[in-house]
Amino acid sequence: MKNVTASVNAPNVKDRALLALEKLPPFSPILNRLMASLAHEDVSFAKLADLIEKDTVLAGNILRLVNSALYGLRGTVNSIRHAIALLGLGKLRNATLSMSVARMWTQVKTPAGWSMNQFNLHSVAVAILADVVTQRRATHYAEGAFAAGLFHDLGQLLVAVGLPQEYEQIAILCHKSGRTPVEAESDVLGLTHAELSAEALAIWNLPEPIQTAVRYHGDSKLDPTVPDPGELSLSTVLQAADQYVRRLGISVGPIEKMPGDEGHTLESLGLGDRLPTVISEFENEFAAIKPYF
Repeated sequence: MKNVTASVNAPNVKDRALLALEKLPPFSPILNRLMASLAHEDVSFAKLADLIEKDTVLAGNILRLVNSALYGLRGTVNSIRHAIALLGLGKLRNATLSMSVARMWTQVKTPAGWSMNQFNLHSVAVAILADVVTQRRATHYAEGAFAAGLFHDLGQLLVAVGLPQEYEQIAILCHKSGRTPVEAESDVLGLTHAELSAEALAIWNLPEPIQTAVRYHGDSKLDPTVPDPGELSLSTVLQAADQYVRRLGISVGPIEKMPGDEGHTLESLGLGDRLPTVISEFENEFAAIKPYF
């Protein structure tokens, strides 16, 4: 799954950053199957359930989450298979994916000033909100919303891990000049973390609509995707979710203004009287999963 094609001797910034993928811990068997399912490969969810149940820490966390007040289930859920039957594959896959990825991230050596906990919380919050929005509003490739949210800032991690000097330059530039992190990335790297995120997801063979949404999550007006009538582009949902979460203070770095923020708020998505329900569902889901990060 993790086959980095960039040349080891490549001098350009993008290839050097993408080589940082090799510094990430190898995917666990569970994460390999989850990533394969996102890429629409044939995946046995019965086998996935078996793998989860063999990982006592992950299985315990999943079952505690399922038995939390969030789901209000009668009785106690004692098995992953029972959880699948009650919640459906989608919810269980999202929770397992976020917990597995966060556990992988926490093993990564990062530079001073980087908060992996904050990175995980921001990524999961955006993933949950984007997924909840697409359940209430027609969206192109809605099935990719959670994964797009979870990986939308992967490029930031690659810069921190693979380009520590440039990462420090970006931080200094933001502090001294008042430029936003995205502007500073463009100045120092010649590209943005969103572009790096999309390139990394291409290496991981995730579907192109997820790559596209991640690439344009900073300014979805640039997204070339043409949704069906009445649909939103996934990048539009992702941008609005990212903006909302950052303004709650759940942010990887400084809470900066990004291009197009004014036009892509949750209120602009056409949710109407469904908006309070979306926000309430997001708050409940995030509160329930937050303790596991």
